[in-house]
Amino acid sequence: MKKHNGAITVLALVGIFVAIDVPFANPQVYSTVETDKNSPLPGGLEKRFLDTTADPCVNFAQYSCGNFAKVYPIPADRPSFDAFGVVFDHNELALRALLEKLETDSPSRTPNEVKVGDFYASCMDYDTVHAAGLKPIQPDLDRIAAIKTTKELTGLMARFDLIGVDALFNYGEQQDFKDARKQIAEVDQGGLGLPERDYYFRAGDAAEKTRQQYVRYVTNTLKLLGEPEADAARDAQNIMKLETALARISMDINSRRDPKNVYHLMNVSQLAELTPEINWTDFFARSGAPPVTEVNVKNPDFFKGLAALLNSTDIETIQVYLRWRLVSSVPRVALPAAFGEERFNFYQRQLQGQLKDRARWKLCAQETDIALGEALGDAYVKAYFPPESKAKTVQMVKDIENAMDKEIDTLNWMSPETRIKAKEKLHLVADKVGYPDHWRDYSSLKVIRGDALGNILRGEEFESRRQLAKIGKPVDRGEWHMTPPTVNAYYSQSMNDINFPAGILQSPLFSPSSTDAENYGHIGGLIGHELTHGFDDQGRKFDGNGNLSDWWTAEDAKKFEAMTDCEVKEYGSFTAVDEVKLNGKLTLGENTADNGGLRLAWIAFQADAGHKAIALNAKDDSGYTPTQQFFLAHGQEWCGSDRPESLRLGAQTDEHSPDKFRINGVVQNMPEFGQAFGCKTGQPMMPVNACRVW
Repeated sequence: MKKHNGAITVLALVGIFVAIDVPFANPQVYSTVETDKNSPLPGGLEKRFLDTTADPCVNFAQYSCGNFAKVYPIPADRPSFDAFGVVFDHNELALRALLEKLETDSPSRTPNEVKVGDFYASCMDYDTVHAAGLKPIQPDLDRIAAIKTTKELTGLMARFDLIGVDALFNYGEQQDFKDARKQIAEVDQGGLGLPERDYYFRAGDAAEKTRQQYVRYVTNTLKLLGEPEADAARDAQNIMKLETALARISMDINSRRDPKNVYHLMNVSQLAELTPEINWTDFFARSGAPPVTEVNVKNPDFFKGLAALLNSTDIETIQVYLRWRLVSSVPRVALPAAFGEERFNFYQRQLQGQLKDRARWKLCAQETDIALGEALGDAYVKAYFPPESKAKTVQMVKDIENAMDKEIDTLNWMSPETRIKAKEKLHLVADKVGYPDHWRDYSSLKVIRGDALGNILRGEEFESRRQLAKIGKPVDRGEWHMTPPTVNAYYSQSMNDINFPAGILQSPLFSPSSTDAENYGHIGGLIGHELTHGFDDQGRKFDGNGNLSDWWTAEDAKKFEAMTDCEVKEYGSFTAVDEVKLNGKLTLGENTADNGGLRLAWIAFQADAGHKAIALNAKDDSGYTPTQQFFLAHGQEWCGSDRPESLRLGAQTDEHSPDKFRINGVVQNMPEFGQAFGCKTGQPMMPVNACRVW
């Protein structure tokens, strides 16, 4: 249930999920309103971004985006910036206008609008937040201090899970991998403060420096909690030792990508045998969920190891660890500035190279979207998302699905038996565009003006209880896992649906005024990307009903794995920064979706051009042919630049490749690109042997 796990900014654009969790610095930075200019969004093809001195056949990313950083330098409050960042900034300003209107008391506000406005206004009231200090979480700190044995952890862990505190392990719900009609309980590894488990073990000076910086951050935070310097330094080392032990029993990120590795359905009694220190029956009851008799234990080895770890760790270390996890899980907008400064210094400045913190209004808009996303989304859609945008996107989705249907018929490596199953799955994909058909009910969520931290914790608990209440009930196929203003999209394996929130459906990614070539190269590629996720190395393991099912023949699966191995090696050869290569296995699903998605968009674009009698190889006023415009739109979709620290972090933790490889890695696998730009076989963007899966 924890929506604030860690404190890393993970803007996983066009992926499965997104989690933006950015800290802030001092009140002088965020207590005043910034003077951002609401400049128009760039068009479908921006010649300002082009570097025509570059050879598109040698480095298409440089050709299509070489001047992007001159037009849009990385803002001081960002670790990176790209075309999606431009849209994201535009969206933030739109949300700000809505929120500042709704925070003003007016009899015309609906009950939901009152909650949205009061939540945002409370968050913006830093003086009240500062005056309250740690008082709002003092009862939880007192409860930690009162613990005498590990047997007393059960109630506290249930409380922590409800309010989004990431300590020791996580509890939530999921669709049953083997029966996607059911919602079941799940428990998973957790409790780490560094980005992922290998940060605790990775060798080298850079890795060791990061661990030292982390211990200093923990030390400084403990001092803010009132510990003397020497005690804080000692306790920080003990916390690092405990977290390292947790990391040692945790599953690595590559292994977790395989759904079979994170599906172990057990009776509650079996879980109790793994970790008897937690009274699981009592834990589940305290969560307020329906009665739980079985649970998916995602990593049994973790829970077995957790039992030994709790038995071998003194209670004082467990207490200081829990205090640390409590204060580090609370959003910074709800804490005094000094805590935010320490968090920013480590997670943003040191880990990602970010120079300056974000304005408070941006962070408060983010927190409001987290807590009341569909209430805010309702107002957002009414203000900014016209029906014609939805209608045109729906049509493009259908066109690209038709393209995949035809493409499956051409795959000479796929047997007729598997082809039939693939089409069955494709035809069952649900298309969700813009916003949900039914808005979420927030009537039971209590929002009190002037109580920023209380509102956030109640929002966390509301969402936790809402999700846990689904356990044992039929799946709501209409549910969304992103809010309407989100600049992102996703595919869900268990739902077998593709989702495009209203926030992403705007220029330059999508615009009614752009050419067909530009729209297909931009949003068409994104639509194809999400659709291909249903058939990537992990999505292919689920059938059309969302069940984990092996519907492939053994021979077809072997051929598929050989083709994906080509991508693993190809992307694994790319250097992200310094000595750090991309992780071809970690990024395989996203790379497959990037490559397959643009090919589907290309097929759909060709069909559309044929119906409209568009000459694909005739230059227009832009100086480019429609075919070239298509590929330029794809390139400019991923224009961007990153700070070196951010590239290093992403290469080690992110399932998405850096932007330049989302450009070059795809076009070098499409001979159609080389033909469009007159490339010669053997040039970097037209290699002799290209990779292709879909």
